[in-house]
Amino acid sequence: MESSSPLAPITKRLEGKVALITGGASGIGESTARLFAHHGAKVVIADIQSELGHSVAEKIRSETGQPVIYVDCNVVNETEVENAINKTVSVYGKLDIMFNNAGIAGSLNASISSAEREDFMRVLEVNVYGGVLGAKHAARVMIPRKKGCILFTASLASALYGAQHAYTASKHAVVGLTKNLAVELGQYGIRVNCISPGPVPTALITKPLGLDAKQVQEWGSEMANLKEVKLDADDVAEAALYLASDDSKFVSGLNLFVDGAASLPVTTKILKH
Repeated sequence: MESSSPLAPITKRLEGKVALITGGASGIGESTARLFAHHGAKVVIADIQSELGHSVAEKIRSETGQPVIYVDCNVVNETEVENAINKTVSVYGKLDIMFNNAGIAGSLNASISSAEREDFMRVLEVNVYGGVLGAKHAARVMIPRKKGCILFTASLASALYGAQHAYTASKHAVVGLTKNLAVELGQYGIRVNCISPGPVPTALITKPLGLDAKQVQEWGSEMANLKEVKLDADDVAEAALYLASDDSKFVSGLNLFVDGAASLPVTTKILKH
């Protein structure tokens, strides 16, 4: 008998997979955790926002019926990163997807004359070394299984310039790390990719800049060559879903831009024939 529902059942692209997402309590991480769960993944949200993280995990469990747990994890603390991955394996038996998403923007002062060691190193520590630790301990449990997916959140700042020096340097480093790891870990069947979004209306941007979500989206639209479309965190989550799923089984070492072609150079004059 045919269903009376006009909607076809969703194809769960991560059925049976286990994913750990750092910075998963808000922003891109929260959107990705929700989408992954909707697609059948068992999800671990790792963050430093304990109360929010537990609340988000409970809400996603209720929405999707999927197992979702929260673990406290400061990504620059190797013991906490190791424990988060060990907890994942202990609860779910394996780790298929490691999404190193946690990051900070640092000081908004873009002047090199105002650069301070403490702020610069803090940005590099969270955005780069935090990802190194996530990849290190994910690889530890993925290598014996000869498969796995490691993702990073990079940025449009890996292709365009004018943002804070520490942030820009950190996101270039993330792209380089992605490509280097893709070379090293490919022999074990582990794919490594990163995503470079344009301005996403999350607290990482709205709070320090004093903008609301609509203003951030308008800013992103002005930068983009693709018009009539607004970027949000769900769009980045969809990119992560593609890279985490078997749809991208032969994709590794990619920096996937979700930026409406803002990263593409535009000539001042288009030649007409």
